[in-house]
Amino acid sequence: MDDLRNWLALASVHGLDGLKFQRLSEHISLTELVSLPISTLRNIGFTPRQAELLAVHSPRRVDLALEWLVQSPLHHIVTYHDPRYPPLLKQTKQPPLLLFVKGQAELLPRQQLAMVGTRQPTPTGRKVAQNFAAELVQQGYMVTSGMARGIDSESHKGALHGGGFTIAVLGHGLQQIYPASNRALAEQITASGALVSEFFPDIQARAEFFPQRNRIVVGLSSATIVVEAALKSGSLISANLAAEYNRDLFAVPGPIYSRQSAGCHWLIQQGAKLVTCVADILEEWQFFAQNGLSTLAQDEKKSAPDLSAQQLLANVGDDATAIDIIAERSNMSVTDVSITLLQLEIAGEVAAVPGGYIRVRSA
Repeated sequence: MDDLRNWLALASVHGLDGLKFQRLSEHISLTELVSLPISTLRNIGFTPRQAELLAVHSPRRVDLALEWLVQSPLHHIVTYHDPRYPPLLKQTKQPPLLLFVKGQAELLPRQQLAMVGTRQPTPTGRKVAQNFAAELVQQGYMVTSGMARGIDSESHKGALHGGGFTIAVLGHGLQQIYPASNRALAEQITASGALVSEFFPDIQARAEFFPQRNRIVVGLSSATIVVEAALKSGSLISANLAAEYNRDLFAVPGPIYSRQSAGCHWLIQQGAKLVTCVADILEEWQFFAQNGLSTLAQDEKKSAPDLSAQQLLANVGDDATAIDIIAERSNMSVTDVSITLLQLEIAGEVAAVPGGYIRVRSA
């Protein structure tokens, strides 16, 4: 339990991910690391704020997490060194230091396919999401999504109706369910899969947490399937992440005048594989596996920031700037700013620091 308490203390430090910890652990043990004074922590690469948080952290949040853990045999805390920690997630740029899980944690390392899309799907989009998910689990895959309204929820429902497993990655702690209308769905997922979060159980949902959640949805998965998506949506973040992580990307086409399909059509133009049925995905994998080729058409493509990203980037400087201030300067919503900042962070243009974001200058 002391070891887990140390993991939780580290996880409470913003910006410390699994890769950074792995590098540190080559030189110092976990127990020694959490006992270092602020000056030493700063000397080994912690920011002043990170060093302070770790050295003088309040044990209350750690205690609350441990209390949550013992409340149910379905509650789990999976650390970066736990054998249940998903190997694919470790291959991403910012793997969480640990995961909070409600359900069957042993499922996490199994092969998963992400399904994402709009929160306002058409009736056809709902049907496609449910049918694809049901058929995928019948083929032996697990379906992973974010349990948001719309395509996410329909994908989880399809997997459950198909008699398979599904993973829901949440943008908040596991003591709440958002949206509240998905409480019954969350219980079903807990019984036939797992709810997963990088956030401590008591953390409430915030707009900027959902783009962060997307990196885990994609990071857990061998491929991402976009069912319906507008041109500016969180689903396109997931698609960009799939390319960044060298994962396969599939997009379902729709009517050419449908706003909900415009993002899918753009992805197909950028190299995503057009799919109209699950057989298209399986045939694609079978062909490339037989020929020893990669299916990622976009792993050599680096898209330039769009105009909104360039406008936002112009309002981020060398001093930490809060998200709400960036939104005001850029004349954008906080949600759109959060999404664009994540894209720019992945591209190496900005960095998250205590107090907001700073511009990353090339040498």
